Amino acid sequence: MSVRILALVGSVRAGSHNRQLAEAAVKLAPEGTEVQLFEGLAEIPFYNEDIDAEGTLPAAAGRLREAAGAADALLIFTPEYNGTIPAVLKNAIDWLSRPYGAGAIGGKPVAVAGTALGQYGGVWAHDETRKSVGIAGGTVVEDVKLSIPGSAGRFGSTHPADDTEVAAQLTEIVALLHRRAGEAAAA
Repeated sequence: MSVRILALVGSVRAGSHNRQLAEAAVKLAPEGTEVQLFEGLAEIPFYNEDIDAEGTLPAAAGRLREAAGAADALLIFTPEYNGTIPAVLKNAIDWLSRPYGAGAIGGKPVAVAGTALGQYGGVWAHDETRKSVGIAGGTVVEDVKLSIPGSAGRFGSTHPADDTEVAAQLTEIVALLHRRAGEAAAA
């Protein structure tokens, strides 16, 4: 079974280590699995029900929903901003949760991973992201707990795809999402 995984990155910074993790997941995806990195979270306006209607839906929000709707699973990479989830990522989850009861991630497996500068690797943000995704209707893959501390030192001169330990963990995560997507499709 071919599986399509949509990767969302909670940092819009050009040199983001979380973006590099997502790029590594794209590169390391095994045969039969496509990891697509979504571009454009920064262009999506803050969620507002007044503009979430036919004829007024912002094009960027529509592209996000379309990409998530076409995906079999999602893989979210997020840093930690002030102890929590970045606003751009929370906003994306809000758009994906609507329309109520029929959001684009409803019932899809979603895993959360990432890296941060601090000693815990963004654990609080990852937990908050899992919580938000679960409430939005996604099926959180609780088995995935990849929070890499010390991002500046660890990835300052090494791309995550070239870090043997990280590459192995990302490969396992993508393979697990592939299996969970297959299980969800068979259910």
